[in-house]
Amino acid sequence: VQLQASGGGLVQPGGTLRLTCTASGEIFSIGAMSWYRQFPGMKRDLVAVVTSGGDTTYGNSVKGRVTVSRDNIKKTLHLEMSAMKPEDTAVYNCYAQIMSTRDSPREPYWGQGTQVTVSS
Repeated sequence: VQLQASGGGLVQPGGTLRLTCTASGEIFSIGAMSWYRQFPGMKRDLVAVVTSGGDTTYGNSVKGRVTVSRDNIKKTLHLEMSAMKPEDTAVYNCYAQIMSTRDSPREPYWGQGTQVTVSS
């Protein structure tokens, strides 16, 4: 099982960030899927969570300018964040709890992370 995050890079201040995380491999079901971000020298900060049923939770630092969604058929997770600021510069990463088979336990998986830099 793998999670692949994509869509990072350079974003203009005031612009919109769009990220996608794709799950692949032997997957029976995917539980909650999340985006986190990590600033240099600091612990991970929750950006957003979406459950398998579509319920969402957002981190306080981004609430109001972020939308998270998922496609359970395509096994993808999406993030859209508007009004980007230089202080949003971080490594963004996706996380999911995945069952490989009907009988296997739900296990945690992380993507490889994608650098997002907000600068003109």
